[in-house]
Amino acid sequence: MVDFSLSTEERQIRDTVRSFIEKEVMPLEPEVLRNENAGRPGVDPDVLRELRLKAKKMGFWGISTPEEYGGADLGPVMSAIIVMEMGRTYVPFSFGGTADNILYAGNDEQKRRYLIPTIEGERRSCFAITEPGAGSDARNIRTRAVKDGGDWVVNGEKTFITGGSEADFVMVFAVTDPERGAAGGVTCFLVDRDMGWKSEPIPTMGEWGPASLVFEDVRVPEENVLGEVGRGFELAMQWIGQGRYMIPARAIGSAERMLQMAVDYARIRHSMGRPIAEYQAIQWMIADSQVEIEAAKWLTLYAAWQVQQGMDARHASSIAKLNGAIMANQVVDRVLQIHGGMGYTKELPIERWYRELRLLRIFEGTDEIQRRTIARNLLKGHARLGTIGE
Repeated sequence: MVDFSLSTEERQIRDTVRSFIEKEVMPLEPEVLRNENAGRPGVDPDVLRELRLKAKKMGFWGISTPEEYGGADLGPVMSAIIVMEMGRTYVPFSFGGTADNILYAGNDEQKRRYLIPTIEGERRSCFAITEPGAGSDARNIRTRAVKDGGDWVVNGEKTFITGGSEADFVMVFAVTDPERGAAGGVTCFLVDRDMGWKSEPIPTMGEWGPASLVFEDVRVPEENVLGEVGRGFELAMQWIGQGRYMIPARAIGSAERMLQMAVDYARIRHSMGRPIAEYQAIQWMIADSQVEIEAAKWLTLYAAWQVQQGMDARHASSIAKLNGAIMANQVVDRVLQIHGGMGYTKELPIERWYRELRLLRIFEGTDEIQRRTIARNLLKGHARLGTIGE
């Protein structure tokens, strides 16, 4: 028998997170809208820091961080459920106590200088592989690192780097052996900002604030190579693939919140003497949205379950990411349509979500890349139809 129910402990965790988001985070939403509409950051970083500390006192610190580093280590499935709850608000809040998964590949000294301070919130990192000419095709990166004595000299440009303007160190990927390229010629370097790289914010249609990074003769000591020389591309794919299912997880929470807004609005909004909830056109939009949200939820949890079981979850994660990104964009479009002119105004957060969720179909692997991956896996026999839990 397959049991889809949550354990008592899992339900308690979910409900506690939901209560925290509703009582502590959602009240900040009006302020976020006012600030963003005025061109200011949505929330003061000090406010977010206080929220994280308040959550830490409740035990929510390092959701997926191993216990040996002070984390809760709740596992991929529970982490995905928590992210769904966090997605119910557009306040840019996240629980503290986490670090990029590839930082655990560092040696003891690198963990002391980078991993542990990041977990403790004392340092901020960013991941830099995308370049102006190498987005979906990460194998085509051109940033170079050349050995010079005991240092590596890095030159190149990275673009659309999340957290690039705020980070004090970067995990940057550069070609160290042009002949081998991605097949053993790319290396990951831990590069502090004071080593000389510069960042510039990139304006976008949403509130996501990526940056371009420029490296001009940046000298990086040999001890700052993360992992092994030439094995960086493997680390990059590990970083990209590890949490891909978390993207649709957050989208599910947003979609559920917006659909509830549409249901509530349809009940009170009258047109031609009747609540619009009585019109079939509205009912079908609500029904289709519910079906798509539930489908995305189970695809996402299945991918998370595969990760938790130590299985190769890349195929399942691509399916979940593709489906969840499309779902979120379809749901927000319907919700805006149901709200009519009010949905198009900045008085409500729907248009904000509309802009924010559009990003999901682009970053961390575009729709087209996910389709390519899924089809290739089937055509080459890496994945088989008609299987479950294998």
